[in-house]
Amino acid sequence: MPLPRCYPSLIGCAALVIALSGPLAAASREFPSENGPVRVTTIAEGLEHPWGMAFLPDGRMLVTERPGRLRIVAPDGTISRAVAGVPRVQARGQGGLLDVALHPEFADNQLVYLSYSEPGSGGAGTSVARGRLVGEALQDVRVIFRQSPKVDTGFHYGSRLVFDRDGKLFVSSGDRGMQDTAQDLSLGQGKLFKLNDDGTPAAGLPLAARAGTHPGVFSYGHRNIQGMALHPTTGLVWTHEHGPRGGDEINVARAGRNYGWPVITFGINYNGTTIGDGLTEKDGMEQPLHQWTPSLGVSGLAFYTADRFPAWKGNAFVGALALNHLERVVLDGERVVDTEVLLDGWNQRIRDVRQGPDGALYVLTDARNGQVAKVELLAQ
Repeated sequence: MPLPRCYPSLIGCAALVIALSGPLAAASREFPSENGPVRVTTIAEGLEHPWGMAFLPDGRMLVTERPGRLRIVAPDGTISRAVAGVPRVQARGQGGLLDVALHPEFADNQLVYLSYSEPGSGGAGTSVARGRLVGEALQDVRVIFRQSPKVDTGFHYGSRLVFDRDGKLFVSSGDRGMQDTAQDLSLGQGKLFKLNDDGTPAAGLPLAARAGTHPGVFSYGHRNIQGMALHPTTGLVWTHEHGPRGGDEINVARAGRNYGWPVITFGINYNGTTIGDGLTEKDGMEQPLHQWTPSLGVSGLAFYTADRFPAWKGNAFVGALALNHLERVVLDGERVVDTEVLLDGWNQRIRDVRQGPDGALYVLTDARNGQVAKVELLAQ
């Protein structure tokens, strides 16, 4: 059978050949940890800057590639052709096709949600589209949310997607590299949004009563939320976000709260200068549960809830883009009591982390030859 036409990038072509020829032999490495050896196994590779993943009910996963492709990855590592029907993205700087999430009733409605940098008048902005997954295509695709206004920078799109227990969709948006926008409620930058599943603003948002507020704003004062997950016990949305040079944060998202950026921060500008008045706290602004200085480059957040690795149960796991590891966060309620570096020496930028249906952790590596990898604790 002749090979179908390849996509413009060589990596895209490599992934297509993988899909046709079957999975590669899995490669594994082991690393020490406080609870025993941790094994990381490559499940699939050849993905171009994978960004987000979501597990389908049958154990396969949807994986986004930042240049604008959505793939289906089978448990044996087989990678599909690019799923048809994905909206056009502006793949520039940190933008492109970003997160993916399934509707809570996906088994009945097959609805898939994608966040991405949508081009338009003025530049680009974080948008969310949804469509029905039928085979290897999205059908009836429509945009349900747009960050406004669009701006001409390539930074800080945010773009994580999480459904809460009531079926409401949380969408994070970054400040797009323009710090002061995060404090302006009329702008869509630097905010966390709470929406109905059709993209309309959720009811009962306290900030909606303020004249001129961008529709759907749940909280504000955020720099760039790139990790978001639902706490398994409380049902509250937890987030983490990039600081500048230092000051990565983990927070519990609460309606109407101001998380401070750029008025308060534990970081400094990349050139070493002070941000604003150099404050780390101020009345009316939330303090993080935990902050990392130097920055990890946080991306991806998952709570471990399975029984497979009891020593990890109740912990949170955070990907580190800058420091190239997986961070284990030990919690006591809403208090961080310890952290541990995992996979030290693997030297991979970890973009996303999720718990799989088999009770293992899965991570995406941010690279031109990006991987889906499984992370397992070997000793109990």
